[in-house]
Amino acid sequence: MLALIPARSGSIRIPNKNIYSINDHPLIAYTITSAISSKIFDEIIVCTDSKEYAEIAKYYGADVPSLRPASISQKDSPDCEWVKWILDLNQNKFLKYEIAFILRPTNPFRTSDTIKRAYSSFLNSDADTLRAIKPVSEHPGKMWVYQQEKIVPLIPLSISNVPLHSNQTNKLFDVYIQDASLEIFFIKNFLKTNSITGSSIMPFISSSYEGFDLNTPNDLIIMDQLIKNNRVEMTKIDKKPWFSK
Repeated sequence: MLALIPARSGSIRIPNKNIYSINDHPLIAYTITSAISSKIFDEIIVCTDSKEYAEIAKYYGADVPSLRPASISQKDSPDCEWVKWILDLNQNKFLKYEIAFILRPTNPFRTSDTIKRAYSSFLNSDADTLRAIKPVSEHPGKMWVYQQEKIVPLIPLSISNVPLHSNQTNKLFDVYIQDASLEIFFIKNFLKTNSITGSSIMPFISSSYEGFDLNTPNDLIIMDQLIKNNRVEMTKIDKKPWFSK
């Protein structure tokens, strides 16, 4: 089985967020180590456009077969482009695997237990893919969009003739958002459809902070406080810290 870890270097809101230092270890080290600790992967591949990121990834035990081309490493590059690129890079090697995971390095609170739980659930399903999700913090039933200098409800639905935006939030239907924990897909299906999502998607509901995603400066504050106050489980890294070598 294949673990794919995307690590583009061109982050804008948090420069070099994939190697942000946590206890002298770069952020990406926690994803690599949790993948190794799960003991379910034959190969752990980091897909990066950065020589520095590649060196760090190799130090912590991942493989970097080649640097990701700049043309598929832009801020708006879809995941399917780099996934296809890495699978095409060494078809004789990678296409022998049936299943691949995507593990994003912006989540330091995903542990080997998270990975194994998701894998076990997926094996016991008939789904094409699995995607980690979590409940939304702001319900889309309360959201609005601009149209011709006015605003209209994003979701023009009602409950008992009362518009969603005028209902109490606890009366609204449950809504989930995808998080940074993990995705699972069948490699052959992806190559046929060029879709990681597939048509039959199994939900994996992240527990507590294991679906955390580092995207904004405010997320940095939250992450640092969670770690400082011992409110999260962190993967233990036994190697000498990269930033203190």
